[in-house]
Amino acid sequence: MTVNMTKGQAISLQKDDGGALTAVRMGLGWQAAPRRGLFGSRTREVDLDASAVLFADKQPVDVVFFRHLVSDDGSVRHTGDNLVGGVGAGGDDEAILVDLQRIPVHIDQIVFTVNSFTGQTFQEVQNAFCRLVDETNGQELARYTLDGGGQYTAQIMAKVHRAGAGWQMTAIGTPANGRTFQDLMPSILPHL
Repeated sequence: MTVNMTKGQAISLQKDDGGALTAVRMGLGWQAAPRRGLFGSRTREVDLDASAVLFADKQPVDVVFFRHLVSDDGSVRHTGDNLVGGVGAGGDDEAILVDLQRIPVHIDQIVFTVNSFTGQTFQEVQNAFCRLVDETNGQELARYTLDGGGQYTAQIMAKVHRAGAGWQMTAIGTPANGRTFQDLMPSILPHL
């Protein structure tokens, strides 16, 4: 059963049977929004990029993104860069796989961001979402829908963080500006 998350909402990453999730996928999907022009509507390709920044005690220690596809310890892996989006109805255009059992104990948070590498604003994007999937069985656990467009080029989407012996996901949904995860660091830090 999918939880449609709202900004700031947190959910536990425990399975219904009480067991802990072992591997999750953070999926990102989007489409270019049609724009009206003199000769009808048209779309311009939008290159959104998903990134995962790994933190230890509020300090960034590693990042997974299109130029560094696997974390140094191998626990987080990006499936590859999609330059245009729009794979299909609800399908992931980019995904980041997280092996929760392999994350080193000093890593306490993973923040997921989305940025427009080409610099287009979210007014040019439609049907954008971030979702968390149990990678062992493909079940969608949570979905955060990015809506409202906006004059910004990035969004701090969500974070997965340690909660006692397990993990929680919190939808952040804060707009920001930047073409890469490095540009977003000042916007990420208040959410740690």
